[in-house]
Amino acid sequence: MTLIEQVIMIAAIVAGTMLTRFLPFLLFPAGKPTPEYIQYLGKVLPASVFGLLVIYCLKDVEIMRGSHGIPEFLSIAAVVLLHRWKRQMLLSIAGGTILYMLLVQVLF
Repeated sequence: MTLIEQVIMIAAIVAGTMLTRFLPFLLFPAGKPTPEYIQYLGKVLPASVFGLLVIYCLKDVEIMRGSHGIPEFLSIAAVVLLHRWKRQMLLSIAGGTILYMLLVQVLF
């Protein structure tokens, strides 16, 4: 890349970042109520994203081969149990991830 191309690329990245950061404040100012559809999306999107991540993570698990999906399902159970017990998302995700990595690296 030439120097001009690098400057243009950095300017485009800065403009894109600033646009994504400032646009919500411009579209939804503090004095006006938040539209209904934005409130609806705020309620349903977090659960949808987690559902999508679970499906994405489990799409290549083969029950009939290898470890039969045991580390994945034990880790999911750990996430669910930790979250029901402590109600802390970071603890649940970290605990499940650590358990999965231990199971894959040590046992399976």
